[in-house]
Formats: sequence, C-alpha cells, structure tokens
Amino acid sequence: MIDTAALRRAFLDVYGAAEQTPRLFRAPGRVNLIGEHTDYNDGFVLPMAIDRETCVAAAARADRRVRVFSLNLGEHAEFDLDRPGMRERGIWLDYVEGVAQALERRGVRLGGADLVISSDVPVGGGLSSSAALEVSAGLALASVAGVEVDRVELALAGQEAEHTYVGAKVGIMDQFIVALGRAGHALLIDCRTLETQAIPVDTTETLVVICDTRVKHELSASEYNLRRAECEEGVELLRREGLANIRALRDVSEADFERYGHVLPEVVGRRCRHVVTENARTLDAAAALRERRLEEMGRLMLASHESLRQDYEVSCRELDVLVEIATSLAGATLGARMTGGGFGGCTVNLVRRDRLEDFRETITRGYTGATGLTPNIYVSEAGEGAKEINDEV
Repeated sequence: MIDTAALRRAFLDVYGAAEQTPRLFRAPGRVNLIGEHTDYNDGFVLPMAIDRETCVAAAARADRRVRVFSLNLGEHAEFDLDRPGMRERGIWLDYVEGVAQALERRGVRLGGADLVISSDVPVGGGLSSSAALEVSAGLALASVAGVEVDRVELALAGQEAEHTYVGAKVGIMDQFIVALGRAGHALLIDCRTLETQAIPVDTTETLVVICDTRVKHELSASEYNLRRAECEEGVELLRREGLANIRALRDVSEADFERYGHVLPEVVGRRCRHVVTENARTLDAAAALRERRLEEMGRLMLASHESLRQDYEVSCRELDVLVEIATSLAGATLGARMTGGGFGGCTVNLVRRDRLEDFRETITRGYTGATGLTPNIYVSEAGEGAKEINDEV
C-alpha cells in the first residue's frame, strides 16, 4: 500500500505550497483468475482487483497545462490539453496524456493540474500497472476539474488511451475491473455488453497467491497485436464458411468450432480454439467459485494454462516452471495458471490457507533453482476499484 502522507509531502516538495491542498486518488492493479485473451474477442473474463495500487496526488491549475511527476521514476513531464502531443512515444506519459485526451473526446471538460504519481503495482508483471495508471490519473484529472465521471466511461477512456496513444489494441477487462472492482469479489464481465456479476472470493480456506516471474520478454506487445489479428482472421473465415451471424469469437460455440474449425489455417485454428474453449471455462469457473467447488475451479485454471501454452502460445519457460512447481504440491495447490498477456509476468494460484508457507518455500526454492531468479510472491484479497482517498491529517 502507498504511504499517502509521504505522497502529500512529495507533492509539496515538487510543486511548493499550492493554492489548493492536493487531493488523493487511487486505482488498484488486478489479477485475472481465468478468461485470458477473451476480452478483445467480446468474451467473458473473471478478474479481481488486488491490494496493490497506483495513487495520484492532484491539485487544479488555472490554465490547461498538466504537469506530472513520477515518484517511481523520478521524472517530470507535462502536456497541454489544447495541443495534443505525439502518439506512441513509448513513454509513461502516453498513458496519462492518452486518458486525458480520451476523456476530453468523450465530453469531459478537464482543466490543468499538477500531479504526483506513486505506484506499487509491478510494471511488466501482468497485473495491469498501465490500467491502474490510466484510471487513477483520469479520475484525478476529472475530479479536480469538478467533473464526476462515470466509472464505465472512465474505463473506456483508459482503453481508448491504450489504442490511440500507447498502440496496444487491448480489450476492456483491465480498465473495467480497475475502475469498478468490488471488495471480496471477482467480477464476471461480459466484455460485449459490459454486464457484470459479482462472484464471492471466500478466503476462509483458500488464498489467491500471485507469483511474479520477474521477467518480461520484449516480444509481448507485437505478439499481442498479432494474436488479435489472427482471431479476427478466424472470425472472417468462419463467417464465410457458414457462421454468417457471428461478430466475434464470443459467438462461436464449442459445437460450432468442432463443425467448422477445419476450414481455418492451423495456427489461426489453434488461436480460435483457445478463445472458444476459454470462454466456456470462464463461465464454468464462475459457477464453481460461486458454489465453492474449488477443486473444479483449480482444474479449470490448469486447463486454461495448457490452452494458453499450446494453442495461444503466450506462455514462456518461466511461467511454465512456476505452474509445474505449484501443481507438484499435492494438497496445497488447487489450481495454477499464467495470468495477463503472457511472455512473462505472473501466475495466479489457488492455495490452501494452511499450506501457504509450504507453497511459498517450495516455489522460491524450485524457481530459483531452475532459473536463477527469486520470484516475488504476493497474497492478495479481492479489493475495491478506483476512488478518492479521504484520509487527510
């Protein structure tokens, strides 16, 4: 958790005595329990907000300039709301300016602001550090401008920032759960309609444990966009073959795929098979979690990882090693899978509470022995979504 008193002091150090006392806003990271690479295919996902967060101290300015300081990087940046900057610069400011310009395009009139940002969401860990930055910054900018922004609109603005300023054609899952997370629950999100169901995450006997590989392979961004293009190609081919009414892979049932999948090129077919089966697994997993059939939930998580590894090909050696070690702990681990875009990042594990220390020790020893790296291990409750922090002292 971020030290909010230190964040306020940092704001005064950076900007001096402001006319307004800075207000604080936060947005969490997230972990996806199941439903990977389904969101941009109009499918189903089951993420939860975690207790790591990005916090923004913000005060309004009289002009239309936004000045930003990142405590994590020790870097200053700024932009003018009336003169949009170059897109896809590959810098952290893309996320902040991108969400500001997206809100403006959606009719949210912003004003200038001074911001200081601090985060403990690991960058590159697949826990949505970028969505946490977009949503917290967007909420801060709208709020100090005197505008109450709808949380769904805020999430959509964050997604638009990724598309237009960052250059990543992401789905809506990350920004949506970061903006609308509910304490004690995962959200089953229909990524087409944006309808949600809150699914209780009971930690009485089991815990959600995140293991960070501490690697992020460089091909992740380009391969992400390639996977999306392959899925879109599959939809077009299936539509020509006879599934005329489908808009996305969300509309293809497992029975449909069995009947028509043979028309797809081998690689495209495997990509589509993952998405079709992952949608079914996600709906089954939500029911299993709701009914506390945790062994079934764990089985579905493992099946998801195998599909991501073999059909979607977004896993990597480090992720596979973590899953293999976790599943070797009979009686401790109910389920394990990679989470996030892939090619590094984290695994999510369902672990029996009374075996947590055994799990932690075995994972650390085994992963370090296999890779030479020490994994970061986090236990997380399901947390709240974005909000203003009211803790002034």
